[in-house]
Amino acid sequence: MPVMLKDIITNDECARLQQLINDATNIVVCCHVHPDGDAIGSSLGWADYLRHLGKDPKIIIPDMMPDFLQWMPNTEKIIRYDRHQQHADLLIACADLIFCLDMNAASRTDLMAASLQKSKAKRVVIDHHLDPDMNVDLLVSQPEMSSTCEIVFRLVWQMGAFDMLGRHFAAPVYCGMMTDTGAFTFNSNNPDIFFIICQLLTKGIDKDKIYRQVYHNYSEDRLRLVGYILYRKLEVFPQQKAAFFALSKEEQHRFHFIKGDAEGIVNMPLQMKGLQLSISLREDTEIANCIRVSLRSVDQFPCNKMAECYFNGGGHLNASGGRLACSLEEAVEITRRAILDMNRFL
Repeated sequence: MPVMLKDIITNDECARLQQLINDATNIVVCCHVHPDGDAIGSSLGWADYLRHLGKDPKIIIPDMMPDFLQWMPNTEKIIRYDRHQQHADLLIACADLIFCLDMNAASRTDLMAASLQKSKAKRVVIDHHLDPDMNVDLLVSQPEMSSTCEIVFRLVWQMGAFDMLGRHFAAPVYCGMMTDTGAFTFNSNNPDIFFIICQLLTKGIDKDKIYRQVYHNYSEDRLRLVGYILYRKLEVFPQQKAAFFALSKEEQHRFHFIKGDAEGIVNMPLQMKGLQLSISLREDTEIANCIRVSLRSVDQFPCNKMAECYFNGGGHLNASGGRLACSLEEAVEITRRAILDMNRFL
């Protein structure tokens, strides 16, 4: 029996999406600040699909992507807003269609937000985060999906366009699905995900090499940073089945920290038997009194609820983030209180 993926938008929405693309001359594809594998992968994949439709989309990201994502095809076409603001503002102002991928609010683009909000272009949101908050012409919101890359694949599949696409579509889409599920170790129990992987592999991608390029592509400094955090910085709460660590500016400088070096470290404490929650605090090296918070959990502990309550954030059940406007010492105290208050969220 052939595998059938369920449609994720109605026939009317599908026709609306196709019409918006057909009518557009100047298309911009954008994603959230501090873009991760899913944000970059979905943007590159969707842009590749648009090119096969004869369009010339411009991908604009708010700031730098991690070094371990630079290998993906067509990354050289990406425009960084923080480096080319005047050019990016002009592209956004001239756009007649803007795709917002892997973001549920314009504010998640940071400095780009004002330009996006002023734009008169039609807007389409393709996202898997909870509580979308944007005025759009078409909303494709699927919080139950593993990633925005999965949604992009399903849209292309539903629109009958997958056969015309190749490796430049498959590689970033696979990468985004992989990174947003921790290499398919969480939020990936839906059998459809593995059917999608099977289809992507028909395009000639090397999934083993993609894994190495993402997870085995760090510097010596990053590896030593991991050891330092786990040995010196990790604070464990056995009774609450939780742990956290805090990283200061000075410590980041000591290990020559570059964007992406913190990727995945917050997951490591969850390797301890019985641990349910892990939190990382990282002092922003450029913004004063700004602490970036990442939360990861297992099973049914809702770290998104804790993020909303304590860290001005949100996200998914098992993967969330937030930001605190305070000193690192104050953030540590807030985190300790949050962990001691874990029962409130069960």
